[in-house]
Amino acid sequence: MTPLDDIVKEFLVESYENLERLDRDLLALEKNPGDVPTLSSVFRTIHTIKGTCGFLGFGKLEAVTHVGENLLSKLRDGHLALRPDIATALLMLVDAVREMLASIEQSGAEGDGDYAALVGELKALQDEAVDPPPTPTVAVDPPPAPAQSSPPPTAAAPAAASPAPKPPAAAGEHGGVADTNIRVDVGVLDKLMSLVGELVLARNQLLQFAATVRDPAFTRTCQRLNLITGELQQGVMKTRMQPVGNVFDRFPRVVRDLSAMVGKKIRLEVEGGETELDRSVIEAIKDPLTHIVRNSVDHGIEKPAARVARGKLEEGVLRLRAFHEGGQVNIEISDDGGGIPPDKVKAKAVEKGLITPEQAARMSDRDAIALIFAPGFSTAEQVTNISGRGVGMDVVRTNVEKIGGTLDVTSTVGVGTTLRVRIPLTLAIVPALIVTCDGLRYAIPQVNLLELVRIDGQAGEKRIERVHGSPVFRLRGQLLPLLFLRERLDRPPADPAEPTTLAVLSVDGRQFGLVVDTVVDTQEIVVKPLGQELKGIGVYAGATVLGDGRVALILDVPGLAITAGGPTAGDKSGGEKPAGPSARVVTLLLLELGAGRRVALPMCKVTRLEEIAAAAVERIGGLEVLQYRGDIMPVFRLADLLGEPTGSPAGLLNVVVYAAFGQTVGLVADRIVDIVEVELKPHRTAARPGVPGTAVIHDRVTELVEVEELLALVGHTQPEAGR
Repeated sequence: MTPLDDIVKEFLVESYENLERLDRDLLALEKNPGDVPTLSSVFRTIHTIKGTCGFLGFGKLEAVTHVGENLLSKLRDGHLALRPDIATALLMLVDAVREMLASIEQSGAEGDGDYAALVGELKALQDEAVDPPPTPTVAVDPPPAPAQSSPPPTAAAPAAASPAPKPPAAAGEHGGVADTNIRVDVGVLDKLMSLVGELVLARNQLLQFAATVRDPAFTRTCQRLNLITGELQQGVMKTRMQPVGNVFDRFPRVVRDLSAMVGKKIRLEVEGGETELDRSVIEAIKDPLTHIVRNSVDHGIEKPAARVARGKLEEGVLRLRAFHEGGQVNIEISDDGGGIPPDKVKAKAVEKGLITPEQAARMSDRDAIALIFAPGFSTAEQVTNISGRGVGMDVVRTNVEKIGGTLDVTSTVGVGTTLRVRIPLTLAIVPALIVTCDGLRYAIPQVNLLELVRIDGQAGEKRIERVHGSPVFRLRGQLLPLLFLRERLDRPPADPAEPTTLAVLSVDGRQFGLVVDTVVDTQEIVVKPLGQELKGIGVYAGATVLGDGRVALILDVPGLAITAGGPTAGDKSGGEKPAGPSARVVTLLLLELGAGRRVALPMCKVTRLEEIAAAAVERIGGLEVLQYRGDIMPVFRLADLLGEPTGSPAGLLNVVVYAAFGQTVGLVADRIVDIVEVELKPHRTAARPGVPGTAVIHDRVTELVEVEELLALVGHTQPEAGR
């Protein structure tokens, strides 16, 4: 990189920082036009950008900022008063500068954008300026002048120069800040964090070895190393920490523009912007939070007339609040709007086939409101450029869960809605509980752990009961849904006489119990990403190296929570439970193909239901595939597999993400009907390869499908065979 390239890069970094401040300052000026220090700060910022881009030869950028500087000069000198149209024009100037900076960053040139209309508008506003009338201060100044007219002209110099000390003081303040801050490339920080992670792993191994050595000097050295490593880890992590206000700062402009677009009056209140998060987490939550804020503006807060009719103030309030709690960062986005009506959500979900009318009747308000996170769900009456396309909230929840966070919503009709995002402080090094299952070790993030309960063999088994076929544990009078890790990992069952341990876990405000063999220890573990082969399983969140050098997989607690309280993946029969000599209770996913044809799949192997654009499906070597969560997922149309091709429909596809042969595949159906738990009495009617029989479900003859057998018929068995 040449010296000039370094200068341009520095110019871009400083200019982007200045533009973020300009957005805030202009919005503050709009509320308080008489704030002279802020107006002066805006003028200086534009002046700095103009001067630097002129030096670097960016003529178009210099010309646009020059016109803006002239307008700001008129405002600063009192020839113009800041009005909403002037504030909007200046914000458009900021956007234009940002566009040109982005073009410079990508191509080294300012781009071919035409800003003549913006320049003309800024000049027209500037031409409206008039000279201010003489102020009383001008008339009062001359009287002392005769008393000082006799000294030589040089005597007047100190009086004229008296205001001068203020600028040096300001410059000194800025210089002090610059002297105590340096810019470090993000790649350097990431490398440091990676090295600290390796150091923590080495520290853990050394401490485990030191426990077996009887040497006081060696033990003291290890303890000292442990202390220094801990302090170094905290120091490096602190360099990666950024205030969540860096994300919040973009929302005043977003709320201002969107509220004007939809004809609403909305005031944004921000609290806890100083709360710090790891930089990688900050980057990951930008888009989810932006989508939630846009939804609150568009759906949450009513229009002024509707608010007045309900006895509210015309101006709605949107609050952003961040705070630390329990080793996590909580971010709340709340509004005082109309709330989410559960009945409307249920009706829309039934209309879209997400739930049945019977399920809607039994569903609580909390569960009904949670349906807004279902793929393709939207209550918008019409599609706009803001929302209403049925995509977004599902993606928001998925992105939050990817970083180990949770998303919850509470709403009261007529009062408002609050969405709570809980996310870890960092993704790199986390405290974890190390447990065993069938001789193998696994890590459970402690942020999800509430308590440990020992189950003493046969005596403990008496506290395990069955509700609707699902195991629960009676803990202090409360029934806790159970999940057996051995079953979930397809391991042989444990000896009933041997004691086991119940880890009580919490996800999204709900608790469940995970039964493991033993608890080994607690450690600070370094999170390593999973390989491609394990990403789609939904059981593991990552991997780590333990103190003894062995690799342990980190359990995905939110993923396990999805199956808690229902059939587990170890249920080869599709979640079947004894229900009599000739029947069995199973949980099935009902699908519809073509003209009313019903089929059923075992729900235990369904990992997710998605609504995906048909255009996203690609073809490779005769096989349809889909880019899904960082991997390539084979896609099969169930109608084709069953010998009844229906062509390739356009629009949105209903895709069942299914675990088969140790990998994830997508199964396309015309409609997802329901998830049912039925006492199944299968018949051999119409039995054939891949369809072992039929059953009557919801008064309809339904084909029972064995997906693996159908895939084997088309040559897709193991993952290698599909490549």
